[in-house]
Amino acid sequence: MTTVQGSTPLERLVDLLDLERIEVDIFRGKQPTEALQRVFGGQVAGQALVAAGRTVPSDRPVHSLHAYFLRPGDPSVPIVYEVDRIRDGRSFTTRRVVAIQHGKAIFNLAASFQLVEGGVEHQQPMPDVPEPETLQRLEHRMKPYDDELDGWYARPRPIDVRYVGEPPRVAKDTGYRRPASQVWMRADGTLPDDPLLHVCAVTFASDMTLLDSTLLNHGLAWGVDVSGASLDHAMWFHRPFRADEWWLYDQRSPWTGAARGLAQGSIYTRDGQLAVSVVQEGLIRSPLR
Repeated sequence: MTTVQGSTPLERLVDLLDLERIEVDIFRGKQPTEALQRVFGGQVAGQALVAAGRTVPSDRPVHSLHAYFLRPGDPSVPIVYEVDRIRDGRSFTTRRVVAIQHGKAIFNLAASFQLVEGGVEHQQPMPDVPEPETLQRLEHRMKPYDDELDGWYARPRPIDVRYVGEPPRVAKDTGYRRPASQVWMRADGTLPDDPLLHVCAVTFASDMTLLDSTLLNHGLAWGVDVSGASLDHAMWFHRPFRADEWWLYDQRSPWTGAARGLAQGSIYTRDGQLAVSVVQEGLIRSPLR
């Protein structure tokens, strides 16, 4: 199996998002060399968006995606992405992507791209939070838990993650309770100047912490008290941004129940511009099983 190449985690992420075109609208995605039980949801979402974007003119950036995670992905084999060119209109272009392994769909995505236009503007203000430089990187913050989850907290990551509040595992021990979470993120290095790559890198990262907000109010932690998985994921892209510059992920959960949790996220550039809106529902099963 072809796996990702690169000497740093970010270089490996860039390679992960560089799909192989094996037919006009068929692409193949590599897998990371990490020992995983299943494919990370952000990976398949990011790769699927790359596949869709490579069939659309560069003057039409993506403005939304809607996706369902259908089956757990097998990290030991490549993923094939089949793109369906649903519509090429004067202003909007629509693509449907199905991710396939072992002859079955594991994920599907609908993405819409729009010719750049002007219009009236307003946005919800960015919350007032500490600057990212004043906060610890995730691997430093989680140092007391290095021996848990097979060393997952200590692994090098392509995304620099810095919590404003507390991650669920820390909150479990400290008693921190609220159905919300705020995290500064950025690609841990410099990315090439490809707008689609920056959008897909943020799509990859958007699945990393969003469901935290569904657990924090209950004093629960992933892999300790509960198991979970992404069920569906939607994103709306409002303005251009760079994934290798700081962005604030403001996350909140309006509801949990029926073994599911709903989370909403707003991604702001460092200068306070709302760049992306995200909604995700995840599976939450307790006790851990």
